[in-house]
Amino acid sequence: MTIDKYFTLIALIISFLGGLLTTPAILDFCKRKGLYDLPNARKVHKTQVPRMGGVVFLPCVIVGCMVVFAIYRLSGEHKLTLSLWTVYFFFGALLIYTTGLLDDVLGLKASTKLTTQLIAAMMLPLSGLYINNLQGLFGIYEIPFYVGAPLTVFIVAFVANSMNLIDGIDGLSGCLSVLALLGFWYYFTMWALPFYAIIIASLIGVLLAFLWFNLWGDTTKNRKIFMGDTGSLTLGFLLSFLSLKLSMVNPNLKPFDGNGLLISLSLLLIPTFDAARVAMVRIMHKKSPMSPDKRHIHHKLMNIGLTQHQTLITIIALAILFMALNYFLSLTVSFNVIIIIDVVLYALLHVLLNLFTPNSPTASS
Repeated sequence: MTIDKYFTLIALIISFLGGLLTTPAILDFCKRKGLYDLPNARKVHKTQVPRMGGVVFLPCVIVGCMVVFAIYRLSGEHKLTLSLWTVYFFFGALLIYTTGLLDDVLGLKASTKLTTQLIAAMMLPLSGLYINNLQGLFGIYEIPFYVGAPLTVFIVAFVANSMNLIDGIDGLSGCLSVLALLGFWYYFTMWALPFYAIIIASLIGVLLAFLWFNLWGDTTKNRKIFMGDTGSLTLGFLLSFLSLKLSMVNPNLKPFDGNGLLISLSLLLIPTFDAARVAMVRIMHKKSPMSPDKRHIHHKLMNIGLTQHQTLITIIALAILFMALNYFLSLTVSFNVIIIIDVVLYALLHVLLNLFTPNSPTASS
């Protein structure tokens, strides 16, 4: 194990312990203030559960990173500098985090949340981080800033909302995020970019702590918690940031291999495809794409009789299968063909699910 991998392990452990030690305090606070996610006809859970697990995400990531960066500096391994994108990224993440926190505590209008997401997303192109090359998608390669910047803002907001919308059963958003983060960690480590690997390791650490309470916490002992909008929106912003870093063509940062955009899409395929499909179905039914319903993939799987944990395992398996499929396809076919295959297979999956639940509210959608 190289010295950089030791540093990422330290970041993961610090963040994990931070989440493990601080989450009980959040649970007690939620109990005192009555901050619960209440069950209703649309939701899967049957008892009230605290909804502010994501409050610890950003602080634990920051602490984990700061400790390791301090060790870096003292060891003389690397000289870390504060770049413009770091400042913009931090304020963008803080804005998203604050928005989620206010929504979990006070409740915010969907339009207010979307506005703040767009403002936070704008900070990334302003710092010089944006999609500047579609890498052959639709036959397009290099694109100018005035096209790439708004596309970047849309992608950041879309990914953030995708992670929020997929957060419908225990562990789903967290496990999909850990899976994607492991992929990002592999590529950033392979390209010798320890700064990003440390951020990723810190995020994985606090997510593992959260999943301990989310999947195995006892509601009768007030030890079960949901991540809430604070967690899902923050996760979405951080994942979209990593996707942009992986996708942007920047020879000064990493070698160009032409697959960054495909890799990012593959790692986030399930939440993004699910959000896109549900939005299109809602529009077809003349409803707002943001209106709540039970058309998500986890709802459909539970409609055919799977338990929450069986549904979680099934979706994680699907995510891994799509990642593996795209990897092997990328060795022989083009980006556009892979996208077509992904869309067709995902659509066929939902056709099959609808056949098994012909009388459900999700049938034919």
